[in-house]
Amino acid sequence: MSLFCCPICDTSLVRESTCYRCTKGHCFDISSSGYTHLLPPNKKNSKFPGDDKAMVAARTAFLDKGYYAPLRDTLSQLICENTPEHPILLDSGCGEGYYTEGMFRALTDMGRTPKFSGVDISKFALHKAAKRLPQGEFAVASVYDLPLPDNSVNLLINVFSPLATEEFSRLLQSGGYFYYVVPSTLHLWEMKEVLYDVPHDNTERREDYDGFTWVDVTPVHYTVTLDCSADIMALFGMTPYAWKTPKSGIERLSALSKLQSQIGFDIHRYRRI
Repeated sequence: MSLFCCPICDTSLVRESTCYRCTKGHCFDISSSGYTHLLPPNKKNSKFPGDDKAMVAARTAFLDKGYYAPLRDTLSQLICENTPEHPILLDSGCGEGYYTEGMFRALTDMGRTPKFSGVDISKFALHKAAKRLPQGEFAVASVYDLPLPDNSVNLLINVFSPLATEEFSRLLQSGGYFYYVVPSTLHLWEMKEVLYDVPHDNTERREDYDGFTWVDVTPVHYTVTLDCSADIMALFGMTPYAWKTPKSGIERLSALSKLQSQIGFDIHRYRRI
């Protein structure tokens, strides 16, 4: 039985060799790389929603160089501390599966037997994720309409992805944990000094969400040195600044061959009431 349910009738899906199928006959093909498409056509905002192929390739290359490995490793350690023997996890907005794979490896190294699902709006990202972690289940879907049954997971992870707390509350079992990763105050401060005449730090605050109790926050702070323009621009392309930076700032950044910058994340942990 699959972790996913049918996006048309909400009944359980069974994973077959080439497709997912529900008891009412709805069928969803599995791509050659291993993901499926559970986003109904009437809920698509474009032909290819989410990050395009070039954006995913640049982010994959950047992450695979280990620049964000401290975040991956810290998140994986926290997950290992708060899971049952057979955890069921959802990575909401999983992208190319970098963090998903890290958490899976950490859990299996401990002798746990996790079941992982990941959703993202970008099929290009899921092409990478499904190849990176063939043991998981991946589907194109909206985080605001997740194709999983009520109370079906005991851990939910959201790393820099859209927040859908009503859906998260629906899916998480009572006592389950939701991990929410956000940039900290001075994340990429030196990059912003290049991009903007008057840079502003990130607003640091703790949000409360209905159905959840905030437990704690784990900071991850360090410095990276990017030694080539390609890595600098790949990092820039992973941020919201790529959509709202003046041309002059982008030109200044693209002229750099080296950049040292602070990296900072906060991992907030919430418990489902």
